[in-house]
Amino acid sequence: MATINVKLKIWRQAGPKETGHFETYDVTTDTDTSFLETLDILNEQLVQKKQEPVAFDSDCREGICGMCSLYINGHPHGPATGATTCQLYMRRFNEGETITVEPWRSAAFPVIKDLIVDRNAFDKIQQAGGYVSFNCGGAQDANDLPISKIKADMAMDAATCIGCGACVAACKNGSAMLFVSAKVSQFALLPQGQVERARRARRMVKKMDELGFGNCTNTGACAAECPKNISLSNIARLNREFIKAKCSD
Repeated sequence: MATINVKLKIWRQAGPKETGHFETYDVTTDTDTSFLETLDILNEQLVQKKQEPVAFDSDCREGICGMCSLYINGHPHGPATGATTCQLYMRRFNEGETITVEPWRSAAFPVIKDLIVDRNAFDKIQQAGGYVSFNCGGAQDANDLPISKIKADMAMDAATCIGCGACVAACKNGSAMLFVSAKVSQFALLPQGQVERARRARRMVKKMDELGFGNCTNTGACAAECPKNISLSNIARLNREFIKAKCSD
């Protein structure tokens, strides 16, 4: 473990209707310290100086919940691939480096304060169709719902999406297609998801459009920056599901 001195250029915004600006802070930390712990160190310094600490989201700090959604040096969650901000360590940065930290930039994710944004739009998309209707009684025998391992694995891969919003932040259009496609795919591939299959695609896409997310132009930035490596193939599946649903109207 080695000591590292960095400058944190952080977006500060008192509220959703306030004008934001960048402020730069000098922080001394360790290379084995996580990025969020470095923000904790900075906030301790600010509190000691009787200054307003930086507001940011975090919860599990294990790469599971996706709340630690920060735009760091031009990358959602930072320069580490396949990892969330809480899994980013200071050894990724150089001595004396200026690290720019911003909130997600999307009209659908308005800033609440500093680095915290309102991601309720994703919850509304889920509520529009991200559910299944089937008997939730006792566990069924595995042989009662036969499904190939290939489909089961694809459904599980899609289900690993944590809804952090990195795909939206990375997309030049602010599209939520990768998120929506992952949520549609995880059910469309399984027998349990067939009841709502058609209306799920229609309703979730409709809600996504209503909430102001942009259109997908297949640049692939979303998949490249996704901390859970959600595949672009899910977007192709969503398009097929949506077209089938429209044709069945």
